[in-house]
Amino acid sequence: MAAKNSLKIYRENTFYHLYNRGVEKRNIFEDLQDISVFLSYLKTYLSPKEKINLSEILANPNVSYKEKEIARRDYFLKNYSEKVNLLAYALMPNHFHLLIRQKILSMDCFMNSLCSRYAIYFNRKYKRVGPLFQGVYKAVLVESEEQLLHLSRYIHLNQSGFNGISFSYPNSLPEYLGEKNTSWINHQLIINYFSKNNPNLSYQNFMGQGHDNSFIDKVSLD
Repeated sequence: MAAKNSLKIYRENTFYHLYNRGVEKRNIFEDLQDISVFLSYLKTYLSPKEKINLSEILANPNVSYKEKEIARRDYFLKNYSEKVNLLAYALMPNHFHLLIRQKILSMDCFMNSLCSRYAIYFNRKYKRVGPLFQGVYKAVLVESEEQLLHLSRYIHLNQSGFNGISFSYPNSLPEYLGEKNTSWINHQLIINYFSKNNPNLSYQNFMGQGHDNSFIDKVSLD
């Protein structure tokens, strides 16, 4: 019997809640470097590739061999900026949540690229072998605007911080509150539903209302 939400419904121009956790419930983020690497992979896959600039680096005789190797890797690396929008995210000690819009059928390839690359990094750093994630990622099709808005709040209300460790776990809420503007996070797709001038109709007020489980898919990390 397939695990809950492991069977995907693939549709173009559709929103999905994606999530997965570490095998045996183990941590997949042990420190700030792990978090930074995972986010850098998201940025690389979801930012438009500057092929002209990369070509100029490769053709420049004054650029070092190391710089050219990095440029060559980035030039041929898969890119999903025209296929996938990231609306919201939250990283937790042993799992992550992503809220995306799949513009063109590519979600599976995107998630395989992201998770495989991160697992290679993690295993190399911590001198381990074998799968890092607990099976295939889970995906829930978002079927209404209400569900979309409430899922963004659910993701942002995930518990912040490691127990006993003095740094916070990141999510995309700062973009929604106007504290940051990250080019590869398309928060405007959700924030446009809310008022910038009326505090009672703001996203911040919406966050303060807490979860409404009637709109949230039954997340199962088992």
